[in-house]
This record gives sequence, C-alpha cells and structure tokens, in this order.
Amino acid sequence: MKGYIKHDEWRISEEGFHPDLQEVSESVFSIGNGYMGQRANFEERYSGQSLQGSYFAGVYYPDKTRVGWWKNGYPATFAKVINSTNWIGIDVTVNGTALDLATCHVREFRRVLDLRDGVLTRTLIATLPDGIKIAVETRRFVSMARPQIGALRYRVTPLAGDATITLTPYLDGDVSNRNSNHGEKFWDEVERFQQPHYALLTVKTNQLDVHVATAMTYQIASDHQLVDTAPTMAERDKYVAQTVTVKACKGAAVTIDKLVAGVTSRDHAPGTLAMTAHDLVCAANAAGFDELLAEQRAAWAAKWRDGDIVIEGDTAAQQGIRYAIFQLNQTYTGQDERLNIGPKGFTGEKYGGGTYWDTEAYCLPFYLATAPSAIARQLLLYRYRHLQKAKDNARQLGISRGALYPMVTMNGEECHNEWEITFEEIHRNAAIAYAIYKYVNDTGDQEYLDDYGLEVLIELSRFWAERVNYSEAKKGFVILGVTGPNEYENNVNNNWYTNRMAAWTLDYTLRVIAELQARAPERWSALSTRILWDEREAERWRQISAGMYYPIDEERRLFLQQDGFLDKEIIPASQLPPEELPLHQHWSWDRILRSCFIKQADVLQGLFFLGDQYDLDTKRRHFDFYEPLTVHESSLSPCVHSILACELGYGDKAYELYLRTARLDLDDYNNDTKDGCHITSMAGTWMALVYGFGGYRVRSGRVCLNPSLPTRWQSYAFKVLFRGARLCVTVRKNGVSISNEAEREIPICVYDRNYTLAGGSVLTIDLETGKERT
Repeated sequence: MKGYIKHDEWRISEEGFHPDLQEVSESVFSIGNGYMGQRANFEERYSGQSLQGSYFAGVYYPDKTRVGWWKNGYPATFAKVINSTNWIGIDVTVNGTALDLATCHVREFRRVLDLRDGVLTRTLIATLPDGIKIAVETRRFVSMARPQIGALRYRVTPLAGDATITLTPYLDGDVSNRNSNHGEKFWDEVERFQQPHYALLTVKTNQLDVHVATAMTYQIASDHQLVDTAPTMAERDKYVAQTVTVKACKGAAVTIDKLVAGVTSRDHAPGTLAMTAHDLVCAANAAGFDELLAEQRAAWAAKWRDGDIVIEGDTAAQQGIRYAIFQLNQTYTGQDERLNIGPKGFTGEKYGGGTYWDTEAYCLPFYLATAPSAIARQLLLYRYRHLQKAKDNARQLGISRGALYPMVTMNGEECHNEWEITFEEIHRNAAIAYAIYKYVNDTGDQEYLDDYGLEVLIELSRFWAERVNYSEAKKGFVILGVTGPNEYENNVNNNWYTNRMAAWTLDYTLRVIAELQARAPERWSALSTRILWDEREAERWRQISAGMYYPIDEERRLFLQQDGFLDKEIIPASQLPPEELPLHQHWSWDRILRSCFIKQADVLQGLFFLGDQYDLDTKRRHFDFYEPLTVHESSLSPCVHSILACELGYGDKAYELYLRTARLDLDDYNNDTKDGCHITSMAGTWMALVYGFGGYRVRSGRVCLNPSLPTRWQSYAFKVLFRGARLCVTVRKNGVSISNEAEREIPICVYDRNYTLAGGSVLTIDLETGKERT
C-alpha cells in the first residue's frame, strides 16, 4: 500500500512531489466524460517516468496477435484502445530554460482532483537548474456538458525577479502505446492547419481508417490582462505548435487558457471532421474557460444528486466510495450503444480497453440504480447487436449451434489471445444471461426481453447444450476443460460455478419461453420461426439442467470449486509470507496452479448471484471454507466477499473487504495502479455498500432492504432509482429511514416486513427490532 493519497471526503489529493509514483498518480488523477479521457500527465514536458494517455471512446486498433505457438481458434488481432493526439501539451521555458520537473527542485507540490466537478488542479514551486524560481498553477477538465471539449488553464508566475516566459501550446499526434507490438505506431497524418491562436490536426489509424480531428484555440493573459501576441508557428508530421513569448514582472502571473475540441469519424464523416472540430472549439472559445467550468459543475451536480453516497465517521471509506462513483460516471454515460466499459476506463492501457464480463457481472447494477433504465439497457443492447459475431465465435471453437460471447471485445469479435482465457473462460456467457435476468427483474422492461433478450438467452442456452457431454462414470452432464472466475485454476473439469450457472441459464431461458408462449403466442411464433426453434431443444435442456453434475464433498457438505480441488494441500492464505504477495508477481504460474490459493470469488460468486436459492447455513459453510483460501488478487474479489460477509453477519470482515475494494487504487493494494485504475471493480465497491451494508435487492417488483451499520460509521445514506422513482435510504445507529422522493407509492420490504411507501413520505424502522417506528 502506498498510502500517499490524503484522506478527504470530496477530493483526491497528493501532497509533495513523488516521481517514483508518477505513473500511479497519472492513473488515479485521470479525468474523462464518457466520450474522451486523459491520464494525469503534466502539460509541460516531463523527462521522468510517465505513461502518456489521451483516449477517445471506441477508437481502437486491431494490433496483430503475436504468440509463440499459434492455436486454432486464436483471434487474428488483439484490439486495443489507443493513445490519441496529445491535446494537453504546453512547452514552457523561463529565460530560455525549459521547465521539466524531472530536472528541477520542486517544493510545495500539490495535485488535487475535485470529485464534485471533475476538475484536476496542480500547484507547485520549482527552482530551475539555472536558479530561476517560479510558481505553477494548472487546472483542467473534460467537459460533461460538451463531451467533445477539453479545457485547461496554465499559469506561471516568476518569484525571484522579472522573467521572459515562453509558452508553446501544441497538438501532437505522433504518439504510441507502451503495449504495442515492437513499438509500432498507429497514426498517419491527414491534415494540419494553423492560423494565429488556432490550430487543427487530423490523423487516422493506419488500419480501420478511423479519423480523429483535434482543434485548439488559446488566449494569453499577463497579470490577468489579455495579451495580443503574434505567435510563431511550427509544424512537422503529425504535429502543430504555436509559440508566444511574454515578459513578466516578479509576482505577475502569465496565464494561457487552452481549449480543445476532439471529434472522430465514428460520429462524423471524415470529410466534415475539420469543420466540426473548428465550430465546436470556436463555440467553446466564445463561452470562455470560466463559463465552461460553470457548465461542468452543473453537469456533475446532477450526477451527484442521483448517485451520491454519504458516510459519516469514516473519511477513508467516504473518499473511496465517492471516487468509485466518480470514475464510473466519467467512464460510461450510456449515450452511445456502440460503447461499453473497459476494465481501466480512460485511465490506462492494460487490458486494451475492451469489454469483459465485468460489465454484466459488476457494472450493470450500478447503472440500474443510479441512472435512468435506458442507460443500463444500452449495455444489454450492445450484446444483442453483437449476437451474430458471438455465433461466429462459437463456430470457430467447434460449436455448431448457439453463441459464445468473446472474453474480450471491441466490436463483437474475440480479441483475447491467452488460450486459458479465450477458449476456456466460457462462464462469461452466464454473466450475460444473468444480466438480462437482473435488468428485467429490476426494471420490469418486458419489451426488451421480448424484442432482444430472449433471443440472446436462447443462443446462450444452445451453446451450453452443446458444450456439455454426458459422463457415464459420473452419471451426469459434465463441462470439461474450463477456467472459472478463479483464474488461478486453468483447464479444469466441472468448475462448480460454470456448471451451476449453465444449468441456471437453461432453466431461466425455458421459463421466459413459457411466459412468452402464454402471454403473446404470436410473438413467440414469429421468433421461433426466425431462429429455427425445435421443441426437442427444450426437452434436452431440461435433461441437462436436471442431470448436471456438480463436484461435492459430502463429508464437509461443500460444493467443490472443481473436480479434484481437495487433492491440493489446503493452507490458509494467512500463512503466506507478506513479501510473496501478490502471488502472480512472485510465484511461477506452475506453482500458483498447484496451490489451493484462490484469486477471486468462484463458488462464492455463484452463491452471490443465486443468493435466493441458498440458505444462510449453506452460504456460511462455503464462505468459511473458501474465503480463508482467497488472496483477493483480482480487483473483482473483495466486493463479492464483502457482500456475503454482510449477509452472514460478519461485520468486521465485511468492513475489511469493503475498505480494500473501496481504496484498491487509492492505496495501490496490488501494486498495479500505474497500469490504470480498476474501473469495473469500482462498481463492485458500490455493490459492497448498497447490496452489502444496505442489503438492497429487488424481488417480485418490490425494493427489499436489510441494512446493517459498520461499527466505525456514525451513519450512511444512499439513493437508488427504482422504475422512475428515487428512494433515499439513511442508516443510523438508532434506525433506518427510507424517503420516497417520487409522487407515486412504492412497494418496499425492510427486514422481511412489507410496506407501501406513499409518494413524498418517509418510513422509519428501528434498527434493533426491525419494526416501524411511529
């Protein structure tokens, strides 16, 4: 744990300059707006360790898959979101000496990300190598109100005498990704244009022909008065820059406001990009930095109105949950059904920015409860639009019917090239089926299920029906050669979670078919004809579900993670030497695979998803056995365990694991935040609080709550949107209050007692007795 981020309820703060942690900070202080994002790189040149990152959502590159030994079924390319034009750049010199914090003496360094409004600021005092002393203050944001606009204000003040300050704002498209094959670059120039105080650069990818146009304007002020300067213009391939020199008196600030518009050919015809970028940046320039900042604050205020969580008595926990909510909101807005959620969002390159099962298993609940249902619906429509490619993917793996969604994708095609993931981690199909169930259960959106969801469910079930085989030895259906959620086990047989969720998918699909047949037979007739439905499929699915084999230890009454799990030497993770953690950074893969240690929830993942089907005693037995073996080296692990610990009354363990997921990146638990933040696990952080401590569920069209209060907290409060109504839940030591901010009544259940909460009313429940307080 790094522990250098200061605890604050609304701000992420770094006090003091930490060059050795610069890449961690670049991740943690990243900003975005769902359309584009920016790592917290310095605006001025920096020769120290840094990972440059400027990203546009959906702009990716199909980098050629390179493996030592090709296997049939490998995807030809590994798609990745690529570093795009560096729009924040401003070269700074003072009396001819370049400002570079790697070569300066830096003091009073402070970097702050204000979560209220998504504004990143930085202040410092630097003594340059020649002894010149200056103060620097920067502020920047990407606009939530105008998604294609980025804005920054950069201020330099000489402190020890008059100085000549030279500022060179630029756009640089000659960028690369650290994880590219053999250092290849992805961009070619299309167009560059300049006139005083305005520059345009258009580049395109040298595959897929995706164009990005970036236009900038800027204004210079000295001692807060605008300066009319004649810039010197420079350019080269994929680069445009303008240099302005200002003489400044001691203590007089020189300020540049740089505004940028970025547009892509995903949204506009390539031939119109230059004019579109021009018009957008000119409109932003007319508004000015301060007006853009006011718009930014208003846009973020609306998001916090619906989604804020307030914790009293624990600043570290409060900061963690607000940071998670902030990152989720700036990563995905639901405005574009072609987009999804990458595990790192706009904060880094790792995992390539593609879509994983994380979206359905972890992210969907957050958007269901904090945004209009149309936002979550978009995430499911993303999968429906890719259904044909999921069918194609199944064929490539030798499955003749059904669909296997990719483990990692940008456009519906598989782009992951590790065999134990690409071929074996097929449980991702089950997460998509569960997300369909979850969405319909929470929203009641039957139209989505009829028009889109059922067809996806049928193709998922067809896949499972062919992927299983009957074992005479076990007298049941088995699923061989898989990797479950616990990736510290590869190529296993009968992973309990995979088998259980496959059977659940078959059962749920059959139930939805029966409901549609009874409710709208003509719609079922049309769908069944189109998909070539055969009633014999339903009978086989019933046989598979009823006859699915599950590895079980009868003596311990345990679902085993997979066949042969108890052949391992069972040692609690608490006996591992701390210096050997995380395991994947210290142990060989062979040693990991032979050990009993679990990367993330596996059996417990299934008990969480299907929680209504298992009693507390069953959950307790499995938690008590598996959690001590779990090293939580997946960012997706602590949240599931925290939720189950809450349900079991393990308050201290629930709090411990909540804090771990809430501060995973802020404290760099796994020593990997430099690669980018764990955005999808932040949705798990939200679930740990709302589903865990809040006990929130939706059952039979009714909001259900079973709140508990961590001993370290004075209170907490969260909001959920339920079918167009907003409920505010506040949990204090003496009771729980639920406020219905809608006009219509809402059916709710608190501590297993049913109530009808009238519009505009408040229900208060005693925390000890679980009964209504009058």
